Parts: sequence; C-alpha cells; structure tokens
Amino acid sequence: MTTQKSTTAGSPVLASLALLASQISLNAGAAVAKHLFPLVGVEGVTAYRIGFAALLMMAIFRPWRVPLTWRQAGNVAVYGSVIGLMNLLIYRAFSHIPMGIAVAIEVSGPLAVAVWTSRRPRDLAAVGLAVLGLYFLLPLHGKVDQLDPVGVAYAAGAAVCWALYIVFGKRVSVMHGGQSVAWGMTAGALFIVPLGAWTSGAVLLTPSFMAVGLAIAVMSSALPYTLEMLSMRSLSSRTFSMFSSAAPALSALAGMVLLGEHLTPTQWLAIASIVAASALTTLR
Repeated sequence: MTTQKSTTAGSPVLASLALLASQISLNAGAAVAKHLFPLVGVEGVTAYRIGFAALLMMAIFRPWRVPLTWRQAGNVAVYGSVIGLMNLLIYRAFSHIPMGIAVAIEVSGPLAVAVWTSRRPRDLAAVGLAVLGLYFLLPLHGKVDQLDPVGVAYAAGAAVCWALYIVFGKRVSVMHGGQSVAWGMTAGALFIVPLGAWTSGAVLLTPSFMAVGLAIAVMSSALPYTLEMLSMRSLSSRTFSMFSSAAPALSALAGMVLLGEHLTPTQWLAIASIVAASALTTLR
C-alpha cells in the first residue's frame, strides 16, 4: 500500500521531468538543425526531420493495421501537410532570426485559437499581453537590432500552420494517437521529402549528413512525442499547457547557450509577455 501511494505521488514529478526533457530535446534538435542549414539547405534538413520521423513512427505504431476511412484519409492528408509546412516555415524563420523570437511569434497561432474559442474576460488580458509582446518583437521601430522581416514573415506563416494544426488535429483525434501522428508524418513527408531532394540534390545522400538528420528527427520529433505521451498520463491538461506555454523562453535559452543568439532586454521582455499570455489562456 505504501509503495503504491509513493509511486502515484511521484508520477506527476516524473511526468513533469519527462515534459521538460521533451522541450530540451526539441530545442537541442532545432539547434543541431540550424548548424546543418548551410550544408544541405533548410528544405533538406526539413526533409530529414519529417522523412526519418515518418519512418520511425510507421515502424513503431504500424498504423496500417487499422484501415482509414475516406474521410479520415482526407483529414490526415491535410493534417500531415500542415505539419510538414509548419516545420519548413519555422526552420526558414530560424535561418533568419533567433530561435526564441521565431517560436514566440509562432506561439501566437495556438494562442489565437485558444482566445477565439473562448469567451472568458481573462482572455482579453492575454490578447493584450500577446499584442504588447509582438509589438516589441516585430520590425516596426527601425532600430539597429531590427529583425529581418523575411524571418518574421516565415514565423508568422508557421503560426498560421500551428493554428490549422490544432483545428485539423481535433478532426483526427478520434483515431489512436500513434496512428494519427504516424499517418500525418507520412503525409507530410510525401511532399516535404521530394521538395528537399529537388532543392538540395545528391548532397542529402551524404552518410554523415544523413546520420545528423536522423538525430534531428529523433530529438525534434520521435523523442519529444514519446515523452509528451508519457507525461500526459499523469499531468492534467492545464499543467501540460502551462509547461508548453514556456516554449519561447526555453527556445531563447537554447539559442543563447547552443548558438550564441543573445537577445536584447526588450526582446526578453517581449518573449516574457507572450509566455505570460499563453500561460494565462491555460488557466481554467
């Protein structure tokens, strides 16, 4: 009896550590990917991540054991295409602006969905915080540290894709979690991998680059997904969302430590404002 209570009590702590580990793995994978951009191109790195992740997910979950209906296949096709495009756009953003800022802008997508589907007065405060943060991040002031507008546009596109990912993710949520993600990754790979092969060419077949690409797929997709699935069993949706809302800050820290991307105090305050807005929408 004592052992059972101890295990149950400790499970939320382990789940929180698993979720933190997933964020660390995701950001470490993004940092490795950014180092590979000059060698195989952004499209090539995206092809590695989506392609290898699709192979891993298909091997692990074997989703073909449960046939899809035509309706499910259509939703999965859109869902997977959004996944592929979202990864491509955020990697494009990483190639122009710091990781933390790109993710802060990208988070505005799910934040907009959360606010749009809610009628709580508290969300008005979240909108205000998000707008304030974006105002100080977007290239509107003409300062020396002004961000590259192209990178901001890519991050904004990734934000739109993240919002669509949530919408279509709900439509495939009736399927088994592993099945939906495995098919989704495969659908995304069907157009991302040919795009990467056409853009980068034969350099993608370099064994050393392929090994790094496989590591990126594991760190950025396979491992974070597995750890998040484990953490969901013990954490409430509110706690899970609170952890996820810290993604821009963790990305900024990873960029600073792993890539030397030092932000200005104003940019840190802007990221903190967006993190606070995202966290506020999770309070239910």
